[in-house]
Amino acid sequence: MLSIAQPVLCQEEKEALSSVIDSGWLTMGERVVAFERAFAKLHGAEDAVAVNSCTAGLHLCLAALGIGPGDEVLVPSLTFVATANAVCYVGAIPVFVDIEAENLPHISLKDSQKKLTRQTRGVIVMHYGGYPVDMTSWRSFCDAYGLRLIEDAAHAPGLEQVGKLSDATAFSFFTNKNMTTAEGGMVMAAESKTLEKMRRLRSHAMTSSTLERHRGHASSYDVTMLGYNYRLDELRAAMGMVQLARLLEWNERRRQLSNFYRRLIYQSLPLVSVPFSGEKASAAHLQVVLLPRGADRARIMNGLQESGIQTSIHYPPIHCFSYYRSRFAEVGLPNTEEFFSKELTLPLHPLLSEDDCAFVVETLKKIL
Repeated sequence: MLSIAQPVLCQEEKEALSSVIDSGWLTMGERVVAFERAFAKLHGAEDAVAVNSCTAGLHLCLAALGIGPGDEVLVPSLTFVATANAVCYVGAIPVFVDIEAENLPHISLKDSQKKLTRQTRGVIVMHYGGYPVDMTSWRSFCDAYGLRLIEDAAHAPGLEQVGKLSDATAFSFFTNKNMTTAEGGMVMAAESKTLEKMRRLRSHAMTSSTLERHRGHASSYDVTMLGYNYRLDELRAAMGMVQLARLLEWNERRRQLSNFYRRLIYQSLPLVSVPFSGEKASAAHLQVVLLPRGADRARIMNGLQESGIQTSIHYPPIHCFSYYRSRFAEVGLPNTEEFFSKELTLPLHPLLSEDDCAFVVETLKKIL
């Protein structure tokens, strides 16, 4: 089976995990700190805070930036449900925004402008598929209206422009991401006070850590606000350090394969389109294609599955899920809904070969 995503795991990860077990210290310790600093350095930041998921990271971003009950946050519907869930966690209201267009499935500035109200406090932009949003335009938009700008960078680790212009950024290390710690994530922030608040909130807002008390640097602790248990453990941090060292190499391989897909599809499947431009900087997290209008996607996916090719759909729009439909029944996003009706995600990860990609495209062509 050619999988949609496949983590690259080697002997180094095994040795890193074993070293943690041998050390006897499994919770947040020196490896977590080293992982945070290395990740921050790669992204040109002073520091970062490791968390147990990108969802937790988004929650902390919103909480640390003071977004709460009654506030509205503009969010894309074409994203994983966690983007909107995190807004609900802080008691705020997600306001679903359409995408720009089929060839640019990013949250729309024009539609965002229409949906501004006096209660709007922030925006979450999501780098869909690993293709970065135009952050300069969004920074100008947020500055003009006094809004907080948060990046959902779950698809875009390692990109130079990510995390530079927003107030806070959340990353994912889930098993299908460009680098993985199985579960896990990271947050960065423009202001040190925001980052330190997220660091405190991550561990029940305690004023000292377990490691500090173990080393005798503190004998007790205080709790200064309502915090959460969003800690990352030493095992995942050790694995993350190994993965991080190869992230840029894997991103480049993904870009090569994605551009190879793009050329093959252009040559042999003229009725199938590929969003974005192949020249644009990207982490190439997803290989997304748009099928011809009216194509039987379920039949196509079944045919590919029978040929040993896994496919998926990214993403069912959040506003169409039962929970959100019950709360926001009036929402309609024509560009998002049209995109979803035609979207198909093909296998893309560093372990694929060009022959694998050619087989996928040829099989898709036969089925179509």
